[in-house]
Amino acid sequence: PMDCAKGIGIVCSNRGHILDYEGVDQVPMAMPPLICIPTTAGSAADISQFAIITDTAGLKKIAIVSKSVVPDLALIDPLLTTTMTTELTACTGMDALVHAIEAYVSNASSPFTDLHALQAVRLITRHLPQAIADPRSQEGRNGMMLASTLAGMAFSNASLGAVHAMAHSLGGLLDSPHGECNAQLLEHVIGYNYAAAAPRYREVAAAMGIACPADAVSCNALIEGIRRLRLSVGITGTLATQGIRRDQLAPLAEKAMQDACMVTNPRRPTCREIEAIYASAL
Repeated sequence: PMDCAKGIGIVCSNRGHILDYEGVDQVPMAMPPLICIPTTAGSAADISQFAIITDTAGLKKIAIVSKSVVPDLALIDPLLTTTMTTELTACTGMDALVHAIEAYVSNASSPFTDLHALQAVRLITRHLPQAIADPRSQEGRNGMMLASTLAGMAFSNASLGAVHAMAHSLGGLLDSPHGECNAQLLEHVIGYNYAAAAPRYREVAAAMGIACPADAVSCNALIEGIRRLRLSVGITGTLATQGIRRDQLAPLAEKAMQDACMVTNPRRPTCREIEAIYASAL
């Protein structure tokens, strides 16, 4: 609903088709005033300069990135998240984790975004399992809503990376939960990216409380720690269980390469490499 409101505001002020504004800084005129009230702890659409729109004809999601779509006011109340289902809590929580991790390793990160991103990682690691185990937990819901907001501050300024670019392509084809797509791809993208941002990924591991005894095994330790968190919150499927076939990977990769989020990935991939990452997540 929040991205829908942003899309309506863009078209209202600029009079074009919503797909005309794909990419970075392509919205000339500001929207009418917008107030957002998030009811999940994940997307951070209430504070970000992103609007994600599904191109139903092209079977993909597009990213509109512009200061023009930052809401004027966000009213953030963790109480509104206590009625989320366990599945929705898990998917939105993992989305927030990916926001934080991708912002931290982004090639557009800064000391300002780093503070928000790492604190979000710490909070999610602690509070997401808590919110899953006890949906009415005030501590768990408060922690996750704060984490979502911090991660939103981070990625709205540092942008994202290959996980989101690939998840947008995947979600546009399947209309599947965005956070679930992110969760299924995160470990595999880290495996691909790790060498390009090893010190930063080690700091992510430290924020998650994951021991990384040596550089040679730190990548595997981080991936295994994220896998344990993902499984513990109930996201156990793969791309294959969502119905993805190998013959769909090449067009998925082509669309992912066109996504604005790919620009700030710490390692610049080829289309064939993105296809291989999808294949590893089947």
